[in-house]
Amino acid sequence: MNRRQIPGVPHFLLDILPAAEPRAVRSRRDLARVNRWMLQRRIMIGLLLRCWPERGPRTILELGAGDGTFMLSVAYRLARRWPGVKVRLLDRQAIVSKATLARFHELDWSADAISDDAFSFLKKNKRAVDLITANLFLHHFHPDQLAQLFGYVTKVSPTFVATEPRRFTPALYASRLLWAIGCNAVSRHDALASVRAGFDGDELSQLWPDKSRWDLHEGRARPFTHWFMARRKGDPP
Repeated sequence: MNRRQIPGVPHFLLDILPAAEPRAVRSRRDLARVNRWMLQRRIMIGLLLRCWPERGPRTILELGAGDGTFMLSVAYRLARRWPGVKVRLLDRQAIVSKATLARFHELDWSADAISDDAFSFLKKNKRAVDLITANLFLHHFHPDQLAQLFGYVTKVSPTFVATEPRRFTPALYASRLLWAIGCNAVSRHDALASVRAGFDGDELSQLWPDKSRWDLHEGRARPFTHWFMARRKGDPP
């Protein structure tokens, strides 16, 4: 697999199902399991500590945050090291529960959920944040859309970190085995689409605007993750 397999915007069932539809509810639980299986939390935490080695960010915006539980799992590991962080959880669907928001507060992090499209929110947002993150989100978009999204990101934050599916054949084989850990048909369909729409090489770096002003890093993490990190040059870590 030496190129992106889906020329247009990928078709993901979870994106089009109503949030309360039983298959969607089950698939979101499956997604949490897949995140653990892919070691996404550990990979994301490693990247964040690499990006912010001395002190933590004061504000974080997560794109495509879903129900907020992935960022909450990151917060559980980083809260002692990074106290008092303000998190904004952005997703088109309003599915972050009050209980999840309360758990952030128990960790001495404050959190709020925003129901909006990432493109429109970033375009109109005037409030800068220290860090923008995305987990299993970027592969939902066509390269032209990603270039536009990155343009908006550069105007809002000096730091961006993403963990995405890696596009390679073993990940396809593994995706076909998700039935073995109890994932439903929606999750199995979307997993295959995600790998086919995933990333490899320096594909995300090539879409980043104004490369001369940014330090860009991109690579692979075992078992099935492609990561990307961007930091504006001259900004303190």
